[in-house]
Amino acid sequence: MFTGIIEDIGKIAGIKKSGGKWEFKVSSKILGGGIREGDSVAIDGVCLTATKIENDMFYVDASLETLKLTTLYDKKVGDRVNLERAMGTGGRFGGHFVMGHVDGIGSVVNIKKEGDSLRIDVEIPSEASLYVVKKGSIAIDGISLTVNEQHANIITVNVIPYTASKTTIKEKGLRDKVNIEADIIGKYVQSFVNIDQRKGLDKNFLYEHGFIKGD
Repeated sequence: MFTGIIEDIGKIAGIKKSGGKWEFKVSSKILGGGIREGDSVAIDGVCLTATKIENDMFYVDASLETLKLTTLYDKKVGDRVNLERAMGTGGRFGGHFVMGHVDGIGSVVNIKKEGDSLRIDVEIPSEASLYVVKKGSIAIDGISLTVNEQHANIITVNVIPYTASKTTIKEKGLRDKVNIEADIIGKYVQSFVNIDQRKGLDKNFLYEHGFIKGD
């Protein structure tokens, strides 16, 4: 599990395509010495396993299924990526629960400067929009962000200068693709509603008992 608080911006140092997987070689001055073989690491929000460590480099394998569902398929040598190690027990918890299981690929449709911050509109997959609520959390390329507005499949997030400086989101342009992961809590709520409607647990029940709020 991750928090969506990016620890470092790494760089794709190599890509080896073979059989049913691609091997990525990633450089990271901060994380290179803090990752062991077998550790989980999120690369642009995608949970992968470190298979080998070399100084400030580590290697991960991505299956064809992972490549199909994420932006890793479009990565090139030299590309910068957001990195986060799996959350350790006993540490402070920032951001929100991020599983590293990407729900789909979104697209940047608008970027606007608002004071020192960036206002970014992202079109997200329709299946992911089911779990998104205004003022709730969402992970974009592994970054924990708050949904300020939602209109159908378009969400708006505000990126403060600190977050922009510590992640790759400031480098995004119009129509750039990003990995989207909806909040796991929203997925559980939707699952409960779908499964237990016949048992009397529906949206009205959740509203009445304070589990969810209306507009």
